[in-house]
Amino acid sequence: MMNGYEYTDMDAILAGSFRAAIYCRLSKDDDLDGESASIANQRDMLEKYCEKQGWEVVAVYQDDGYTGLNMERPDLKRMLKAIERRQINLVITKDLSRLGRNYLQTGTLIEDFFPRHGVRYIAMNDGIDTMRENNDIAPFKNILNEMYSKDISKKVHSSYLLKAQQGQFTGCIAPFGYQKDPEDKNHLLVDEETAPIVRQIFRWALEGHGPNFIRRRLEEQKVPCPTWWNRERGFRNVRTKWEKKDPVNGRYMWDFSVIKDILMNPVYTGAIASQKKDYRFKIGTIGEKKPQDWIVVEERHEPIVDRKSFDIVQDKLKSRQRSRQTGEISLFAGLLKCGECGKSLTIRYTNDKHPKQIYSCKTYNAYGKQHCTQHRVEYETLYRLVLNKIRECAKAALMDGEAVAGRLTNTCEAEQKGQREALERSLTKHEERIEVLEKMVLRLYEDMVAGRISEANFNLILDKTQKEQAELKERVEQGRRKLADEIRLAVDAKQWVDAIQEYADITELDAATLNRLIKEIVVHEHIDSDKTRHISIEIHFNLKPIPEVEQVTA
Repeated sequence: MMNGYEYTDMDAILAGSFRAAIYCRLSKDDDLDGESASIANQRDMLEKYCEKQGWEVVAVYQDDGYTGLNMERPDLKRMLKAIERRQINLVITKDLSRLGRNYLQTGTLIEDFFPRHGVRYIAMNDGIDTMRENNDIAPFKNILNEMYSKDISKKVHSSYLLKAQQGQFTGCIAPFGYQKDPEDKNHLLVDEETAPIVRQIFRWALEGHGPNFIRRRLEEQKVPCPTWWNRERGFRNVRTKWEKKDPVNGRYMWDFSVIKDILMNPVYTGAIASQKKDYRFKIGTIGEKKPQDWIVVEERHEPIVDRKSFDIVQDKLKSRQRSRQTGEISLFAGLLKCGECGKSLTIRYTNDKHPKQIYSCKTYNAYGKQHCTQHRVEYETLYRLVLNKIRECAKAALMDGEAVAGRLTNTCEAEQKGQREALERSLTKHEERIEVLEKMVLRLYEDMVAGRISEANFNLILDKTQKEQAELKERVEQGRRKLADEIRLAVDAKQWVDAIQEYADITELDAATLNRLIKEIVVHEHIDSDKTRHISIEIHFNLKPIPEVEQVTA
């Protein structure tokens, strides 16, 4: 008997056909329920129950420390994948809340996903079994589980709000430059090992330098980033993208946002700033609040930076934000690319007596010359070159459109011949594999009929094979469409000639014209031994491009 269900002889007959998965979950909130709610106890209870019923347990899935509102749990996702592969046809949990506390998503699993994949679901302590006529209460339990989570969420948020108003620190890890007080986890002490780094960051900022300059200086001086310090001290076990890319030197690469957050954080003046994020139940963090909306309580711990210096830095940070007052978008936005690193070129003003607009490589601006060179191009120079090239091409098209179209077609054919041949080889390979799979299915069917493999194994392999066949057929269809597009090459060339002829007498550029005619503008830079910079600019036109190169020596 299970919670009111008396099992019959039919259950014994069916027992051998079930491939059961046990699912366990425990969140931090559930610790309040005591030992009975622990992962180990859930697993032991469910394993014994399955053994008593004669069900084969093919897998145990467990998510420890995950809230039931979050359906993106690692082992839950693994279990759902196994169900899709037909490896499981019975799921059992201690109660319905272990599966989830989000009533919409949990209801979708029980009412749609499980039945569609032939899965029986049992919530043992709640008396829910989708094979029985006893599940009317399940939707109500789902709603009650979510209401419970919402109530807990409100209580936790209220607790954090009260602590914020009292100026208590509630973060998991102390801000860089501080450490938690061993005698009071809500109080901060200056970390004498990392505080000097914070002071140096503020000194550079007071001198008028921005986060990118500071980042480059920290890298040059081989100062490890906060992530490295936290890992060394056992607070976290994560690595930055730079550390993954270069395990030796990656630790010295600081993110722009980390430096900016340090410079803007009033914690370094001795204050506690809390409630910085906008949080919504079930959704989580939906954005950052503006500094004026933070809860800030002054004089809570020893400052690293005095208030006057901190305020000066805030003013300097604001003055460095050179956003266009009119909201105007740069004329070449989205078109300029660095020929070396592939990143965009961004516009800024020089610090000359008469400032000029220049474009320079985003990587260089952010990380310095160790990672890319400047690729500097003056706005006026670029504007003139692009305007002249468009007029040149337009006049050539007017004089002899057929010759230009022919040149265009020949250039593109040479450029894409290799791609077309590779595509044809790939299509042949896919079609041969489809034929092999069809023969494989036929042999498998014969093996099943002859009793050499079971029907279950046949269905498993058939499902996998049909999925691969469908993917290959889709690739073949896409490939055929791509090849057909190549046939329209001559039509495209004629279109391009007709389009550009309109611009023979153009006197000004605008964003609409640039985006209609130009695919991208690639800027290359070569520096001689005498440190003379040579800039070459490739203008790639839309439709089927002819790279046009202009040399600029700076």
